[in-house]
Amino acid sequence: MKNLYQPGQQIETKIVAITDDTIFLDLGLKSEGILNKAELADENGNLSVKEGDSITVYFLNNQNEELHFTTKLSGKDAGKDVLENAYKNEIPVEGHVKQEIKGGFEVMIGSVRAFCPYSQMGYKTRKEPSEYVGQHLTFLIQEFKNDGKNVVLSNRAILEKAEHEKIATLSKKLVVGEVVTGTVKSLESYGAFVDIDGFQALLPIGEISRARVNDINEVLKLGEKITAKIIKADWEHERVSLSTKVLEADPWDNIEDKFPVGFEFEGKISRVADFGLFVNLASGVDGLVHISKLPVERNTNLKKVYKAGDSIPVVVEKIDLEEKRISLSPVISSEEQDNASEYLSLHKNDDSGETYNPFVALLKKR
Repeated sequence: MKNLYQPGQQIETKIVAITDDTIFLDLGLKSEGILNKAELADENGNLSVKEGDSITVYFLNNQNEELHFTTKLSGKDAGKDVLENAYKNEIPVEGHVKQEIKGGFEVMIGSVRAFCPYSQMGYKTRKEPSEYVGQHLTFLIQEFKNDGKNVVLSNRAILEKAEHEKIATLSKKLVVGEVVTGTVKSLESYGAFVDIDGFQALLPIGEISRARVNDINEVLKLGEKITAKIIKADWEHERVSLSTKVLEADPWDNIEDKFPVGFEFEGKISRVADFGLFVNLASGVDGLVHISKLPVERNTNLKKVYKAGDSIPVVVEKIDLEEKRISLSPVISSEEQDNASEYLSLHKNDDSGETYNPFVALLKKR
């Protein structure tokens, strides 16, 4: 098997077996190629590949008739010939960030001194320059000149490629209509960012619940696990929108049976608008008492008379299931109605309007 592959030579192959510390590769020979399992495991030991997966590897050496491969070249393998081959074939190399210098960083790849500009270190999340010093990172060689005396590296190119590959994989998995589980990573006034397999998706505040959400911190907590449905996916701009609301039962189902026309109940005002009061009937269902039905004078500022949380007796007047609207009217007690009727009878010829009686005003509107 001597000289079958050149150091740094790239090959496409398949994984045929995985043991405790080794990944075996199909070379079409009597024996398989060998890859260190640790190269493809995360910090928790979880593998990113499985048997049968295709993989790109680079030839390292022949040790006792065993062909060893890698997914990146480390410093100990990095002679000038190997680095030049890595440059020509875009093979990743591992380097040690030695120190910060003018314009970037000095990086040692084995005994070869290389340079990585500030702009080519990191990708989406940039650290302070001092945080990179002392780290072992993976790079692509962007320039290889003067027999290896001038070597320019890019860590960004590695991270960018990995990100694009991750997005390509996620775009096939996270599709509109899919129900997913994620972890709440941050809370904003407009919604929550949820981590799904390392991707941040947005759960808009209006998609959290069928009930009105005024304060997102009252319904969601950082670190909370949630189940949601993907309602939008724009992978060109890397944006995914979620909804937990659509997974809830529709509160409008059988609403006519729960709140039939003529049904009276004590409701709470959920919102005060210029044109009337929204009164909560059930979670996710509000009815409207129009200002014309309220015992107030024309042009009254309702926010000075009513506030959210106030109780108000109302009666169901009309239900529009198609538009999901319920019209309500305030309920007047028998005593209030009798008093108002007596007042109207006594003052039927009195147009002076000296005293304003809200219940009288309401009766007049009827």
